[in-house]
Order: sequence, then structure tokens, then C-alpha cells
Amino acid sequence: MSNNKTTVMIIEDENAIRNFITTILNTNGYKTINAKNGKEALSLIGSYVPDVILLDLGLPDMDGLDVLKSVRETSSTPVIVISARTTEGEKVKALDMGADDYITKPFGSSELMARIRTALRHSHKVLTKDLGGQEIFTTGGLSIDFSARQITVEGKEVHLTQIEFRLLALLAKYVGRVLTYEFIINNIWNMQSDKNSQQLLRVNMANIRRKIEGNPGIPKYVLTEVGVGYRLADLDS
Repeated sequence: MSNNKTTVMIIEDENAIRNFITTILNTNGYKTINAKNGKEALSLIGSYVPDVILLDLGLPDMDGLDVLKSVRETSSTPVIVISARTTEGEKVKALDMGADDYITKPFGSSELMARIRTALRHSHKVLTKDLGGQEIFTTGGLSIDFSARQITVEGKEVHLTQIEFRLLALLAKYVGRVLTYEFIINNIWNMQSDKNSQQLLRVNMANIRRKIEGNPGIPKYVLTEVGVGYRLADLDS
């Protein structure tokens, strides 16, 4: 394979799952590097510098979160956690430690590819230009003009409060990624996440949905990861 292909590292100890992911990625034109445990992965990352890392948490020699912590000490490479651990606490912990996304086993090939495209798209934006310096952001029919502080949905202007605009802009900066309640609350209000601040966040998110969604009960743009946080859908990947 040519070296200009996007490289994905797969850190997974189960042969069947690792082979399944490798086949999907190779079929879609990606180059893959495989690691069966944490120590092997950490040694290979420095040599191959992958564009995306797919990380299983249940590794035989060390916890996947420890691998994530080591990666984040030296790199901003997108890390997508793939795990059988389904509890909200596990997801929140992984995301707060720097994971870009979290996929629960079992998963389909279409979902996996969509998550990888989103991670790469966000990584490219971070590397080329911070979203705050970008004049206009779009996802689907939603457009955010940062310089004019203007929101439009399908060409129609939507009026948001200052806090609502800042919330939507924060989600746009990390489009496709789940942002935890704690991360959002700390960035917007500079306070700790508790029942009161989470209620404040929910009220503002409900207001945003009422203004930008065609059907707030079945949102297209601002998605909820129950018990974890919110994600702005990446509809252009």
C-alpha cells in the first residue's frame, strides 16, 4: 500500500474483531496497523504516527484508559474507543480523558466508517485552522457565521441568546464529538458540573433545539448521549 493513505491503528486483542475492522478499513482504502496489547501499541504509535487510533479498553496487559492517558501526554491524534463497556460512567471517563468518540460493541461497518471520517475531519480542522478563526461553519442546513454571530437554518436566520450562541459554537468546534456535561459547563460558565448547572445546560439546549430543529423531539443537529453529554451531528462528512 502507498504511504499516502490514511493510517489507522487498531488496538484490539480479539482476533475476530481485529480482523473484521482491518477488512472494513482496507476495503475502504485505509492503511492499518494492528496491536494486540497496550505495550505493543504504545511502541508502534511512536514509529508509525497513525492518523486515527481505534482503542479497545479491555486489553490483556493494561487498561485501555492507561493507553489513552499515555497517548494524550504526547499526541492529539484522534482516539476512538471501541468497547463492550456500556455504562455511562465508562463513557464519560474515556471522553473526559481525551477520547474523541466512543463506540459500543457490537457495531456495524457503516457506523465505524462514519465515526472515523468525523474524527479525521475534526483533526484536519484543528491542524489547519482553529474553528474560532473560521468565518462560516456548516453542517447539513445549519450555518454559523462566527464574524457576524449569525445562525441560519435552511437559509432562514435564527436568533439565539449569547449563551445559546456560545453553546452551539462550542459544539461546532468539536463537531461529531460527544462533549460531556462537565466539559461544556466548565467552558461556558466556568463552574463545576452539578444538578443545578446540568439543569441550566438542559434548559439552554432545549431552547436551542426549539429554534434550530424542525422537530425538537427528534433532533437532527444537537444530539443527546444520555447521561454523558451532547454532540453536534456532522452531516457533511
